[in-house]
Amino acid sequence: MKQMIQICCKNNNIYKEFPIGSSLLDIYNGFNLELPFQVISARVNNRSEGLRFKVYHNKDVEFLDATDPSAMRTYVRSLCFILYKSVRDLFPNGKLYVEHPVSKGYFCKISIGRALTEEDILALKKRMQEIVAQDIPFRRTECQTSKAVQLFKELGMNDKAKLLETSGSLYTYYYTLDDTIDYFYGNLVPSTSYIQVFDLMLYDEGLLLRIPNKNKPNEVDQFIKQDKMLDAFKEHLRWNEIMGLKNVGDFNIACKKGYATNLINVVEALQEKKIAQIADEINYRCKNGNPVKIILIAGPSSSGKTTFSKRLSIQLLTNGIKPYPISLDNYFLNRVDTPKDENGDYDYESLYALDLKLFNNHLQKLLAGEEVELPTYNFNTGVKEYLGDKLKIEDNMVLILEGIHALNPALTPDVSNDSKYKIYVSALTTISLDDHNWIPTTDNRLLRRIIRDYKYRNYSAQDTISRWQSVRAGEDKWIFPFQENADVMFNSALLFELAVIRRYAEPVLMEVPRNCPEYAEAYRLLKFLQFFTPIQDQEIPPTSLLREFVGGSSFEY
Repeated sequence: MKQMIQICCKNNNIYKEFPIGSSLLDIYNGFNLELPFQVISARVNNRSEGLRFKVYHNKDVEFLDATDPSAMRTYVRSLCFILYKSVRDLFPNGKLYVEHPVSKGYFCKISIGRALTEEDILALKKRMQEIVAQDIPFRRTECQTSKAVQLFKELGMNDKAKLLETSGSLYTYYYTLDDTIDYFYGNLVPSTSYIQVFDLMLYDEGLLLRIPNKNKPNEVDQFIKQDKMLDAFKEHLRWNEIMGLKNVGDFNIACKKGYATNLINVVEALQEKKIAQIADEINYRCKNGNPVKIILIAGPSSSGKTTFSKRLSIQLLTNGIKPYPISLDNYFLNRVDTPKDENGDYDYESLYALDLKLFNNHLQKLLAGEEVELPTYNFNTGVKEYLGDKLKIEDNMVLILEGIHALNPALTPDVSNDSKYKIYVSALTTISLDDHNWIPTTDNRLLRRIIRDYKYRNYSAQDTISRWQSVRAGEDKWIFPFQENADVMFNSALLFELAVIRRYAEPVLMEVPRNCPEYAEAYRLLKFLQFFTPIQDQEIPPTSLLREFVGGSSFEY
């Protein structure tokens, strides 16, 4: 009689026995679950696994559809493999580069010796649909890393060879789709028929791979034109290419050769130059009959807005412009008047948690040359107080407003656009693991937040991870819809930062208990950080944006 194992299905809290070695797909079918959408992957004892994963011991299993971020990553990785195979089938000498998320999809370039055409896009989409219809299995092979490195070198995929060679792992794996071999960081779906929702469109100098909506994964997500964000990504990719660093493998090799200090100096100088250019542009407008009175700075959590605004203030002063920061937090409504969210909790993320009437009244008076008394919000009592903090705009003074709502037109409806200069700040990570494995910008920001919360706010990694989806939902609602309103986008990501963050984040992530839901994300981030050769932070200047998170900044926060 075959040995049995016991599975607890977390979707319905029912226990069942299955033969030892059953796959997650067998177990899913055995529970007769009815998820709202197609199952994509699962969490096994709080670790993400593909549905072909075989189970040999008693486990807790939670099945996931594409509304879960982990499952969506599995879906998109599988979709990228289908796109890669389609490129190889139609353009045998072509190269695919999956570069970065933009416009509710992924911007990709295909090098085929000429510009892509609409006919190329239609042919690729047709080939992808054929591959989906054939229901070809994704097969995973585990082997010694040295053998995988040799395989990818023979295939001319040196980006993957360098990544795996510098990862320090003894064993690794690769995937096969029919006659096509690739490496993907993370699991894939069992077969191509799982990938039913996608689209392709010609976009800029490449194509946009369109993916499912995260709330309605049976539908392709709505296209949103994001030319300014695309330009910000492209600008940094050019810098990476100039330095000869196209991927993490290149970066690791450069660090092992002793070039880390040079990289830090160049990257910091490039960022300072960009901040100086923004200050010069503001100064030019002020000197040419179109004076800027208010600088609005917005961006998502852990994007480095605070350090950016301090460094911009220094550059403005070198141009003879006196910056005066105003905290939007001081314009919160009294707590009893704050709107509530769907759970009945005070919604401090909402634009309407601010006293917009008072705020705009003060702005109008300040711009008219009048003096106002600024409020101070008492977070203990939940009431605005007036402590004699008065302000009148002087010659050559600009107000700096930093906050999540700064680019929302509803924040400053009575201020003319000619008087405003709008800046969007975010960590737009531009280095990729390899040609087909991008680094999500949200991972960069989450890691920053984890080490900052631990260091300065006494929050564990578990605390930060548990709040992250709520933070992301607020960004989707209040920040991202307005980012293209910016006059300029500033990329706060630093090419070297994940190699520095690794040594700070690893011990904090290791404290997350294995028996909590947040362990799945902590484990994923720990695996991800292992791709980076760690570097020390002694050479990072005290004014660096990264200092806001790891400590050692010369600025006061």
